[in-house]
Amino acid sequence: MGSNIKIYVASPLGFSEAGNEFYYGKLIPIIEQVGYEVIDPWKLAGEEKIKKVRNMPYGPKKRNAWRKINMEIAGNNRKGIDHSNGLVAVLDGTDVDSGTAAEIGYGYAKGKSILGYRGDFRLSADNEGATVNLQVEYFIRESGGTIITEVNKLKKELKKLFG
Repeated sequence: MGSNIKIYVASPLGFSEAGNEFYYGKLIPIIEQVGYEVIDPWKLAGEEKIKKVRNMPYGPKKRNAWRKINMEIAGNNRKGIDHSNGLVAVLDGTDVDSGTAAEIGYGYAKGKSILGYRGDFRLSADNEGATVNLQVEYFIRESGGTIITEVNKLKKELKKLFG
């Protein structure tokens, strides 16, 4: 790849089949086309581990297995952000996903640049002066980043933000 730029992708897209299609079919390839390495939190925990827990019968054993793997997933995500140069954050939904918002806040606190993508045209802000939750938007803009509303602008903005 050559550039050594690592981008952590914060998003809730891995939770759904439709989200996965966009995530792996469009978003990730654009970042890789720029020549950046993607740190994919959906791959950090190990799909087989998650599948095993998902397939367990409902009950206390499954709940305890989720509790254990949840801590592992969250710790891996923190490490992914720590080892990144910055984040691309998907801001779609009626409100920004809480996990994505947490990753944005953590990334900002660690001095990472953040590029937000919101392709969702629904209103999702605290008032007409914001695009999304004002605190989320603050962290993105104060990191030196911006919020784009069209995925076809991702390459250009990535190059501007990460060189």
